[in-house]
Amino acid sequence: MADILTEQQFASDNYSGICPEAWNAMAEANTGHAPAYGADAWTERAAEAFRNLFETDCEVFFAFNGTAANSMALASLCQSYHSVICAESAHVETDECGAPEFFSGGSKLLTAPTTDGLLTPEAVRAVAGRRSDIHFPKPRAVTITQSTETGRVYSVAQLQALSETCRSLGLRLHMDGARFANACASLQRSPAELTWKSGVDVLCFGGTKNGMAVGEAILFFDRAMAEDFDYRCKQAGQLASKMRYLSAPWVGMLESGAWLRNAEHANACARRLAAAVADVPGVSAMFPVEANAVFLSAAPDVLDALARRGWRFYTFIGGGARFMFAWDTAPERVDALARDIRACAVPVAA
Repeated sequence: MADILTEQQFASDNYSGICPEAWNAMAEANTGHAPAYGADAWTERAAEAFRNLFETDCEVFFAFNGTAANSMALASLCQSYHSVICAESAHVETDECGAPEFFSGGSKLLTAPTTDGLLTPEAVRAVAGRRSDIHFPKPRAVTITQSTETGRVYSVAQLQALSETCRSLGLRLHMDGARFANACASLQRSPAELTWKSGVDVLCFGGTKNGMAVGEAILFFDRAMAEDFDYRCKQAGQLASKMRYLSAPWVGMLESGAWLRNAEHANACARRLAAAVADVPGVSAMFPVEANAVFLSAAPDVLDALARRGWRFYTFIGGGARFMFAWDTAPERVDALARDIRACAVPVAA
């Protein structure tokens, strides 16, 4: 109980609670009995909601968390002797404890250096062309993060260019969409435009950071790629027996449009902070603010002073302070953070 936060913090969008639409849908599903293991009406309704949203007859699966979703999806695209190309800052490389390699039985991640987490066709070609002999794991897939770990978003043109490169090299394209909703809101483009219409083969659509308690959806836009994926989910411990509690929140989120409203609000709060501190001496944005993340560079003593005022943040990317905003972020709390940043930086300016 001592760790319950009385005021909103922005160290992570995982700090937020469950949005009303997801909560209410779970409550509605919590009535009487329903068939187990995904044979319930809520799961079918959620799958159809995804097909309607993405304007295509995709295959849909539900998992508990993003690490499992990404790892199972990549494993389905690769054999153990294959490799997956990703940005060196990608979540699958830095924060998933080797899960992609574990789930695939050994598929190696090959990293490409990037300045902002955005993979380019040139970077993919460079990594894929390093070696082609039998002693090196054969490239089979590319994974990109939308939005990236630095808060950048891939445009439709960038996605299409990457997809064309993947096709020319015989690679599949996977998207880690932990914050996919934020990218849609930022670009004001449809989910279809940002995935299969641009050549993405598989998407892991994040629900947890978008307002749900738990739950990610794995969408295969080519059903043939999803063959036996249900068995993979079972083997990985990701086949929920009471599946309706994973799928029902998606019904609430998708049918109400909350998935997009939540992302729009979170993005707006990020822009609010960035604008409020844009003129603060000694404080600068490390990356363009395109989704719900703000990375601020400041002197160590400024960040220390900010921490002493009770603010929580991470400095694991480039040493700057990362602030993440969520569906329930209070604008007045954003303003309070901005005031404290300004107050802590004033002695440096003086």
